[in-house]
Amino acid sequence: MHKLFIKSNILIILIGVIALLSLFAIITYQKTTEHPSVSPSTKEKLREEFSKAYTKDVTPSGNVIELELTASEGEVDIVDGYKTKVWNYNGSVPGPSIQIKLGDRVKIKFRNELPQETTVHWHGVRVPNAMDGVPGVTQDPVQPGGSFTYDFIPKDAGTFWFHPHVRSSEQVERGLFGTLIVEDEYSDKYNQDIVWVVDDWLLDENAQVYSKFNTIRDLMHDGRWGNLITVNGKSQETITARPGERIRLRLVNTSNGRVYLLNFPKLSATAIAVDGMYVKKTFDPNGFYLAPGNRLDVDITLPQDKGEYEVTDIFTKKANVLGKIRVEGDPVETPNFSYPTNPNVPDWSEATQVATDKTYTLDARRGGKYGIEWTINGKAFPDYDPVTLTYNQFNKIKFVNRSSRLHPMHLHGQFFKVLTKNGAPYDEGFFRDTVLLGPKESVELGLVPLDKGDWVNHCHILEHAEAGMMTVVQVK
Repeated sequence: MHKLFIKSNILIILIGVIALLSLFAIITYQKTTEHPSVSPSTKEKLREEFSKAYTKDVTPSGNVIELELTASEGEVDIVDGYKTKVWNYNGSVPGPSIQIKLGDRVKIKFRNELPQETTVHWHGVRVPNAMDGVPGVTQDPVQPGGSFTYDFIPKDAGTFWFHPHVRSSEQVERGLFGTLIVEDEYSDKYNQDIVWVVDDWLLDENAQVYSKFNTIRDLMHDGRWGNLITVNGKSQETITARPGERIRLRLVNTSNGRVYLLNFPKLSATAIAVDGMYVKKTFDPNGFYLAPGNRLDVDITLPQDKGEYEVTDIFTKKANVLGKIRVEGDPVETPNFSYPTNPNVPDWSEATQVATDKTYTLDARRGGKYGIEWTINGKAFPDYDPVTLTYNQFNKIKFVNRSSRLHPMHLHGQFFKVLTKNGAPYDEGFFRDTVLLGPKESVELGLVPLDKGDWVNHCHILEHAEAGMMTVVQVK
């Protein structure tokens, strides 16, 4: 009887061991299939492919540009016959176009004369983390009557802009935005280098900014869309050029929520930069989605035929004329130089072999102070789970849009490259800092962070961000 008991125990133990081994095999199989193991050399190869794409740092020129920037209340002429009350930088909307050379150091003494606290965020500019202008993450808000000095050397040439990161859905809509242009050796090659700041305004019958912000309608849809589109503060921007001129047109979308689908009819237009960064290979800008936060630089050679040529937005059923180029006068010899490009933009074709480091799921739910919250992974800012990305290593992140609305996702302090859309390879051939997700769409992005610190990651439909669609990425 005793021997039988021992044999029974041994049998039970053997069965238990077999069961545990089987369970371990199943778990191992699941992990292997869900997160395929990747040789460290693959990630290192992807990082090496990136290594010359853009610099970790820039060589200082020694020039120091000192400026003053004041946010205050004022009035501007947006609609003929009316004075529209706005908030502005240095008395104008758009605010100043700050133009510097690559390598210049800028020291900008900012003063707040608004009735609200505010900050300045340098959109797309790789600045020291303390200069990024996000309250609660990188700096304290500047109180009414207070000041703060922003001091940095931009690391990249290109088209950038600045705006508040406090109550942005209200403060940007009231007129607080301007541009920062970092010039390189190509800037002097064009006959004209022109900035078009594209915005839309929701005005009432007296041509005043509609006073209700973050309405339930705006929050449930694609943010606040206005009833008047302006370029550089004008409803019809027109520039004049001579036949044969070659111009660089820098388009910046500062709208709260509106997306523009660009169209350049009858113009010889070539896209050379996206979000400030030169492309690997130029492309046709017709049909480019300029989402809130996006920039597009276009190289245009004007025809010999005189007349007016339009740049339009065809995102909605009714086409909108953004601006016109009036060609007149005596023809000039067209400047002859190759398109500025960045041949070092990586292909990253092997990135599909690498597991995703982090997935962000975008959705909405009832609740919060506005009645609706826009969430990232089920949390609404300031509630979030910080994510760590590895400095100077290849990282792969994914956005999954569970909602039926648009979400232009903007990552501070980093540029990234779109790898897939809805699971299919998608090689754009350029970097971005803002990518537009359509309803129920997913994208995978590759990036090599070169700037340490805490950086926010948020939807640039400002109402969505205000209602919680924001989180923090830590680069260590």
